[in-house]
Amino acid sequence: MPKCGSQVIICDLPIRFDTYVGCSHACKYCFANRKNDISNVKIGEGPDALLNFIKGKRAQQTAWCDWNIPLHWGGMSDPFQPCEAIHKVSLACLEILAKTKYPFVVSTKGTLPMKEPYYSLFKECNCVFQVSMTCPTVTSRLELGAPSFEERLGMVREMAKIVKRVVVRCQPYVPALHGEIKSQIPRIADAGAYGIIYEALKLTVCRDGMIKNGADFVYPYLTLKNKFTDLKETCHKHQMTFLCGENRLRSMGDSLCCCGCEGLAGFQPSTCNLNHYIYDREHFAYTTAMSIRGTAECFKAMGQDTKTSRWLRENSFESVMEKYLHDEKAVRAFVDKE
Repeated sequence: MPKCGSQVIICDLPIRFDTYVGCSHACKYCFANRKNDISNVKIGEGPDALLNFIKGKRAQQTAWCDWNIPLHWGGMSDPFQPCEAIHKVSLACLEILAKTKYPFVVSTKGTLPMKEPYYSLFKECNCVFQVSMTCPTVTSRLELGAPSFEERLGMVREMAKIVKRVVVRCQPYVPALHGEIKSQIPRIADAGAYGIIYEALKLTVCRDGMIKNGADFVYPYLTLKNKFTDLKETCHKHQMTFLCGENRLRSMGDSLCCCGCEGLAGFQPSTCNLNHYIYDREHFAYTTAMSIRGTAECFKAMGQDTKTSRWLRENSFESVMEKYLHDEKAVRAFVDKE
């Protein structure tokens, strides 16, 4: 079944669906590498799990969600990496999504979506299509197993012809490459993209003037704010939406939902997170399911011990979220301006 983890605290679309475990793109910055060796690619969730979710069945991690929340397909592994040409698990899932019109956001670097039968199926989907691409230098140095920057730019152009929206996901943004990253904006706009999501590089070690923030080393707030202001102005100059995936700068985005689905019919995100509690209190509201005991399993990252697990089973999504909202340390880490 689709899964939901600790991102529920800050994310509007926290329920992810992954048809593969692992990824052959071999991106050196990938956060998934922190916990697992992702070079050993295996089949993940399949069409049966997807269809059950669409029909309203929920697992422990998603029991809090009682509406057709858009799925984020490809949260931990690229659904259109090379092995898909062999296994075709994503193809089977795409057929279901095309038939049911269930809303989803898909993130990929793979170019299979431009080929048949994928291309024709995407025409029938209720989809926001994200292409992950930063700049040619990042591609050549850090994404050794992925298609080239130019191939992905071509995919933006092709997919923009058939899906509701194409959004470019510029992650990881690196300040040292600001000029090169900025120079791609006119090209991305010309290709037909709706907008660009920017999120800076995060590491477990300190490099290039980074500072400690939570479990990661990040670029200083003011460094990113100044650079992102420039990127935002340039996006607007080229009639594109600027979206910010950087938690400390989320309110800079043209929408608090950084996935690019704002305003689309049928795309109802979750507004029960720190993001909306801080910046959009008017629309922060719990649903009926969120108040039911036993809907807090998605917060299991709080602790893996028996005591925490038992406590989560006995509590609701609402009660645990309230704990986070009134945790000064948690809120401060989210809006840290230092």
